[in-house]
Amino acid sequence: MAISIKDVAREAGVSIATVSRVLNDIDVVNEDTKKKVVDAIKLLGYRPNIIARSLKTQKTKTIGILLPDVSNQFYPEIVRGAEDVSNIYDYNVILCNSDLDVEKEKEYLRVLREKMVDGVLYMSSSLQEEILELINELDLKTVLVETKDKDGRLPSVTIDNIKGCYDSTKYLIGKGLKNIAFVGTEKDNMNAWGDRYIGYENAMKEAGINIDTDLVYFDTIKVKSGYEAVDEFIRRDKKIDGVVCASDDIAMGVINRLREKGYNVPKDVSVIGFNDNYVASVFYPKITTISQPTYDMGSVAMRMLIKLLNQKELEEAHYVLDHELIERESTI
Repeated sequence: MAISIKDVAREAGVSIATVSRVLNDIDVVNEDTKKKVVDAIKLLGYRPNIIARSLKTQKTKTIGILLPDVSNQFYPEIVRGAEDVSNIYDYNVILCNSDLDVEKEKEYLRVLREKMVDGVLYMSSSLQEEILELINELDLKTVLVETKDKDGRLPSVTIDNIKGCYDSTKYLIGKGLKNIAFVGTEKDNMNAWGDRYIGYENAMKEAGINIDTDLVYFDTIKVKSGYEAVDEFIRRDKKIDGVVCASDDIAMGVINRLREKGYNVPKDVSVIGFNDNYVASVFYPKITTISQPTYDMGSVAMRMLIKLLNQKELEEAHYVLDHELIERESTI
């Protein structure tokens, strides 16, 4: 037989209204009475009807986390940071994977609204205007993670992705390399990944090195893009002494394909990644990369969102966390 709120009230010797106040964390209940109610809940094993509570309070204590690629090692650490903070504040998490599909992202946003989530942490392969309009139309409290919209309408937690890839490119230039390729996504993409090409472009121009479009390969940030890029550079008969990659996954693909084609990394070609996923530190050769504070990105974003949900003012609307270049064995 299911335990009801009436049973809890009877066990604690209080009214149903008092039990309701305790469950909804309303401060008017004194500590002694609150303890009686909590003890009764534990003794009886009572679990509140979340749907009924949400209809009354218009809050579900649930937050949606939308990410573009659950197979990418970059995102789990962000989710862990976010979930650790959500647990502190008694929020539950619904995780959604869009598979780099904009239509799937839009559908998930609608589903999260239907599920009455209180807010959303949004990591996206795209920040197209239609997505921003949908978030506004659905009236979803949203914090962006890893990227930000061009007009800064939504709060965000990022690193400086342009500076990050500028630093990685400048690092290779500082090693005396000039035939430096880039593998990533186009700069017109409205997200962090597109910003990384801008960083590469800025560093090359600053060094007075003309960008050879035959040494630029745009696709996804997955391993296969690294494989395909090397094949394309070889087909174009281009000399390469360095490759700037927009992700560690790309770097792994580049290194493996170069090795299969008889090139030594880093003796013949230096390769630098981006993100500092765990695999980058154990791959052979260990990958030089730009490290992002992924756990902190998730935890900071979740704290921001919970403040918004509780109608508290944000100290900062756009946090830009520090990145770091990690030197390993894939560069000379």
